[in-house]
Amino acid sequence: MTRSRRLCALTCALLAAVALSACGKHESKGLVRTAETEGIYLDISNLKYQIEVSRQLNPHDTQDRPYLAGIPADQQKLGPDQIWFGIFMRVQNETKQGLRPSNDIEITDSQDEVFKPIGLGSANNYAYRSNNIIPGEETMPLLDTPGFDSPSRGALILFKLTLTGLNNRPLELKLEGRNVPQQTGLFTIDV
Repeated sequence: MTRSRRLCALTCALLAAVALSACGKHESKGLVRTAETEGIYLDISNLKYQIEVSRQLNPHDTQDRPYLAGIPADQQKLGPDQIWFGIFMRVQNETKQGLRPSNDIEITDSQDEVFKPIGLGSANNYAYRSNNIIPGEETMPLLDTPGFDSPSRGALILFKLTLTGLNNRPLELKLEGRNVPQQTGLFTIDV
């Protein structure tokens, strides 16, 4: 086999491996992009998503209390095996038109247990709002907002995780883009 044929075969094998690695356990009707850690940007449906930080939130800590504002009454209590877990997301719109960020987000643990975000009311100034339009050439959280001025510089996506789920790592954040053709982003969460 000539050197150029070997190089071509190796390139094809690498491309096939990359394509298969994006398949994972998640079903998607379109392109799947993965980030093996937080801090990586994923381009999904004309928006760039980045997890600034993820962490457990303590309702007894004065610094964390504002992040837990606006939780619906029926969701406020934690069970004995539950914790509050925050994903602080940055979403950049590099287009000239206003776009809405993903409204289909979840965390999955290694045992396929799925956790959906808690919808936060208007009392929470840090919340990720999927119905808000991100203006063209802007970033969520917007400049001069509490989310932007916070240490994380991200919009809060709040979850109730179980201790079992937290221990069944790796945890993976999945988000579906709004555009057709469908695009999916998968982030491995640093816990």
